[in-house]
Order: sequence, then structure tokens, then C-alpha cells
Amino acid sequence: MTTRHGHEITIEPSTEHVHVVRDGTVLADSTRPLVLRETGCPPRYYIPEGDVRMDLLTASDTTTYCPFKGTASYWSVPDAADVVWAYPEPKAEVAELQGHYCFYETEVVG
Repeated sequence: MTTRHGHEITIEPSTEHVHVVRDGTVLADSTRPLVLRETGCPPRYYIPEGDVRMDLLTASDTTTYCPFKGTASYWSVPDAADVVWAYPEPKAEVAELQGHYCFYETEVVG
């Protein structure tokens, strides 16, 4: 758990089965995601790269900065920009996010 200035982040392994489908195409499927809980935000599932269809994603020029996690990079699919993000060099407090990808739209199937 990381707490700073009243802002809390927890990251833990999840036993959920997380499935990401867009327009009938599976973009990711994982039974070993991390779940990140952050003050003021919904829980987010971070999926290991090995469970993400990286061949279907195109790197975007978009980046954002989070003072708690670091600089995020984004990827797009042909019909939608910036549908997934990751922290290639996360801050030390959230180092376990490295090599994991988070999608805006996920489905927990079990």
C-alpha cells in the first residue's frame, strides 16, 4: 500500500478472470491480473503483457503523468484511440505495474 497526502493506492494479485473484447476481437484474456485500487477511482485491472494481444495494438503518441504512478504510455486499435495504457517505468512505490496493461473497458468473467 502506498499512501501520500491522503491518497492511497493498493495493488494486489487478483483471482478474477479478466476478458477484454472490442468489436468481437479478444484484446486480452487473463487469470492473473493485478487489481489496483486508488482513492477516488474505480478498481482497475492491470493485465500482464503475455496475456495481451500486443499484435493488435498500435503505440500512440499520447502520454499522461500521474504523480503517484509516473508517466503512462497509450496504445490504440484501428477504430479507437488510446484504449489501453501502461507505465513502462512506474514509480518505485508501484513497481509491480511494470509489464502490465490496463484497458478502459474490461469484463470480469469469474
